[in-house]
Amino acid sequence: MMESVTGGSISPYKLLFRSLTLIPISHYLLLAFLVSLVYVYNLLEVHIIQDFFSGGSVSLTFHSSSDLYREVVSKCQLLHGRYLATPWLSSPHLQTILLNVIVKIPSFSYKREIFRTSDDGTIALDWLMTSDVSETSFQVNGTNAVADIPLVIVVPGLTSDSNSPYIKKIAYDMAKHGWNVVVSNHRGLGGVPLTSECFYTAGRSVDLGEVVNHIHRKQPETSLYAVGTSLGANILVKYLGEDGVNVPLAGAVSISNPWDLLIGDRFFTRAIMQRFYNRILGSSLKGAAKLHQETYARLSDWEGIEKSRTIRDFNDHSARIAGNFESIDAFHRWASSARLVHNVSVPLLCLNAIDDPVCTDEAIPWDECRKNKNVVLATTQHGGHIAFFEGMSGKSLWWIRVAEEYLSNLHASPTMSKQQMQKFKESDSLSRDNKKLV
Repeated sequence: MMESVTGGSISPYKLLFRSLTLIPISHYLLLAFLVSLVYVYNLLEVHIIQDFFSGGSVSLTFHSSSDLYREVVSKCQLLHGRYLATPWLSSPHLQTILLNVIVKIPSFSYKREIFRTSDDGTIALDWLMTSDVSETSFQVNGTNAVADIPLVIVVPGLTSDSNSPYIKKIAYDMAKHGWNVVVSNHRGLGGVPLTSECFYTAGRSVDLGEVVNHIHRKQPETSLYAVGTSLGANILVKYLGEDGVNVPLAGAVSISNPWDLLIGDRFFTRAIMQRFYNRILGSSLKGAAKLHQETYARLSDWEGIEKSRTIRDFNDHSARIAGNFESIDAFHRWASSARLVHNVSVPLLCLNAIDDPVCTDEAIPWDECRKNKNVVLATTQHGGHIAFFEGMSGKSLWWIRVAEEYLSNLHASPTMSKQQMQKFKESDSLSRDNKKLV
């Protein structure tokens, strides 16, 4: 045997192969399982081991002389504590993908109000009227709200509406804590038709402005607040920046804002999971457009919409054409709220997760938030996209508790929300005086 080997009659590769065949198949299966586990762990960006060693602290960015921080945010225990994800959801992708699957949908009914915009468009305003909340004895008053009960206007994300699980969750939880709630559905969503030559886009903030003014006229003595989620947060902050002191809101909250849609568009092309979200969200936009095909066909390129596979494709064939923008990048720049943060005059809390797989942290306007005394930016390392599951069961969404605590402290503040409303009244009075002079 030694002679045959040294003589080269048996290939070393054959010897190696024979050796490998002696290893039990179960060992190979175990190795394959471990390799797959490592691949999936990295693909899904699982951070359960990191959570075990890290503190999960919340980072706050604000102006050094911010009254909003000193009088309101400094009293928010959640923002000065820790956020730790539900252990079996220690992945931004699991949190994001399972958001509307895991969230327990509360049982309650809305009272719908159909609001007509200045261009004869139709928007569904869904007011929370009743709730199966046994812990409290308050009565939700809906459209006939009592002045001393504050009202929060909820602005949903991309193609979400008042019946989306996470929207129903925040509506229910805010009501449980004594707030009146109304969900402002985007035009064309929430089961209402398009009744004018205009459809909802990522930067269409004028509709929200009309809704807020409409509610303020109906309830002039009611303290109004707003919470925007995802693209709804972008629209909310854009509206706040465009209207400045002319906003009749006492405060606002932005959750998982994409901030800069141009940067976000580039982000969607980077990795496997981002391309996956891009296709899913692009498909949801096409689905929403098909509900109003006749209007979209008149105002945009319907054939292009049908062929669209990404958000960029969809916007290029719809919003860009309808808005008469030179390029899709021009539309994305116009629609981004980051460029208007400096002009926000309403006490605004912004919350973003660094590991958000849909909205990259590269788009967050850190310096602009720091320079504006009316803005406090809170960031966490983990949380996914409008998820932030917490607790062992995963039944609670941390961001909803943060929003409620912040708005409650803001509403109870002797000066902060009142200062904004005073600025609005002075601006409104000046506007009326100018109209009289004209």
